Amino acid sequence: MAQNLTVVGFDADDTLWHNERFFQLTQDRFATLLADHAEPDHLAERLLAAERRNIGHYGFGIKGFVLSMIETALEVTDKRVPGEVIAELIAAGQEMLAHPIELLPHALDVVTRVADSHRVVLITKGDLLDQERKLAQSGLGDLFHGVEIVSDKTPATYARIFADHGDGAGRGMMVGNSMKSDVVPMIEAGGWGVYVPTDLIWALERAEAPDRHPKYHQINDLSGLPAILDRLG
Repeated sequence: MAQNLTVVGFDADDTLWHNERFFQLTQDRFATLLADHAEPDHLAERLLAAERRNIGHYGFGIKGFVLSMIETALEVTDKRVPGEVIAELIAAGQEMLAHPIELLPHALDVVTRVADSHRVVLITKGDLLDQERKLAQSGLGDLFHGVEIVSDKTPATYARIFADHGDGAGRGMMVGNSMKSDVVPMIEAGGWGVYVPTDLIWALERAEAPDRHPKYHQINDLSGLPAILDRLG
């Protein structure tokens, strides 16, 4: 088992660099703009419901988030939302798409170290252009043997990616901050899943941890990953 691990996949947003906090800041701005029409908690519930409905149409990422905010604004105002508010929401989305990348602690050191002993693949979902921009600005791009920007992360997705970039999911590991997208489906595909918790997590990325599974691991931050790899050989 220890000699079988050949490929390590890394999630991007909130695993290698900050992301969710910008969504939270924009959602706070959204609540302020709609304060005369809905209480913050109710507005957050309506927005989350819109995001859940719209994933199949818009996918994951900032553009879908902005469209869901606009849809929610129309709903809570009975389609009387001022044009200035719509303009503010569009501007907020544009600011998010242009925000500089800030790496999380240990990201550069750990990816560099792992790339010396394993094939490393970046596996992320979201807006194609935005994810490409963030990777280019991160300074990590040259470290990865492969990059996969996908519409969703499912067991079938991981089976394909780890077959394309290595020897199959059974000889791969996925590292990320989302239990739902990074850990559970990778384990279901037959690989190792390493959970790196963050303070902020989108509600739609939550799932129960497979605590009893032998291929599940949790670390406090990325600095704990090399020790796991060392134990696995």
